[in-house]
Amino acid sequence: MSRPLSVGVAGLGTVGAGVLKVLRDNAGLISARAGRPIAVTAVSSRDRHKDRGVPVTGLRWYEDPVALVADPGVDVIVETIGGSEGPARALVEAALAAGKPVVTANKALLALHGRKLAQLAEAHNAPLAFEAAVAGGIPAIKAVREGLAGNDIRRVAGILNGTCNYILTEMRLRGLQFAEVLAEAQKLGYAEADPSFDIDGVDAAHKLAILAALAFNRPVDFSELHVEGIRDVSAVDIEMAAALGFRIKLLGIATRTEAGVSARVHPCMVPLDAPIAHVEGVFNAVVAEGDAVGRVVLQGRGAGAGPTASAVVADLVDIARGRTTPVWGASADALSAAPARPMSSHRGAYYLRLMVVDRPGVVADVTAVLRDAKISMESLLQRGRAPGEAVPVVMTTHECEEAAMQAAIRRLSGLDAVLEKPALIRIETL
Repeated sequence: MSRPLSVGVAGLGTVGAGVLKVLRDNAGLISARAGRPIAVTAVSSRDRHKDRGVPVTGLRWYEDPVALVADPGVDVIVETIGGSEGPARALVEAALAAGKPVVTANKALLALHGRKLAQLAEAHNAPLAFEAAVAGGIPAIKAVREGLAGNDIRRVAGILNGTCNYILTEMRLRGLQFAEVLAEAQKLGYAEADPSFDIDGVDAAHKLAILAALAFNRPVDFSELHVEGIRDVSAVDIEMAAALGFRIKLLGIATRTEAGVSARVHPCMVPLDAPIAHVEGVFNAVVAEGDAVGRVVLQGRGAGAGPTASAVVADLVDIARGRTTPVWGASADALSAAPARPMSSHRGAYYLRLMVVDRPGVVADVTAVLRDAKISMESLLQRGRAPGEAVPVVMTTHECEEAAMQAAIRRLSGLDAVLEKPALIRIETL
């Protein structure tokens, strides 16, 4: 058997410690699959004395993670520090520039700096692997980049953030408001003390940017994404969705057409007969559509020590075997230059909820605005009567253009009978 692959791990938080544990617990199995042992020999973390649930005695220890790169006994760098800047970026750039393979779980780093990192990796013939950056233990990266390599992929989408999926699931099952479920999720450890990256859609957008680059063999560009979160989804919307035969999910959706590529993250209403409607709690799902294979759906745990470490180790096995592939699926000179399409050009159906004063003529005023915007209404729900008080009016539309809908929303917001900002959720039939 070949000599062991020597690994330096930077960052010994949940994921880094999980990598050490998986490599030790499954050492024999991993060695057989990798063709040689894989052993962590050096680490970098700020606190040498913290109990991480896994022994670190006997490992070479560096205060500065970049110093791992200069260690001649380290063959490959595993970056689990996190963050798009600072030590994580410095470490990955230094390792690639030195020609050392890198395995990372850092979706923010890849989404924001993936173009430069891919250029570094190609220039120095250094593998950059990142299976753990998207959907945790689900092998989404390999499925899209390698498993579907023979397909013309036109769409990739999914539930890419377990925190948001958990919140929306609990809101539906228990009839609670967003703020109540968020507070519970924080107590349970499903949401951070500052949950903005999750609930505002940024985390899901980082992952979608990576998936879109892989699916369409195109350089990653986070600035092209349209991003909305779930703060404005109310218990009323959850209830109305059920009445209309939908469930609300935060989805990331990237589509390629002859006109270019669109990529967007926002709450969606999906029909109850769609498989993705039944992905609940903290689970993630990835859907890819290829011309030869049709629709492929992958589902599983998208976060946590075990699932994420599993994905990191899978990348290490590939490196041990010498299996590498270009970062975005093709060399830089073969990548697509397809233009980005703005959100205003999106076409689809919509759910629209207005809180209005219950008085004669209000619905007529609303439908007149939609008519003037050339938006065709498919259904209308108005439950109960409360003359002179606020009541919800819910409509769904036929397919129309986003720009027209946004113009209609601005006019509807100006009606004196409309008491708050209209709620708009796009309808998607995945």
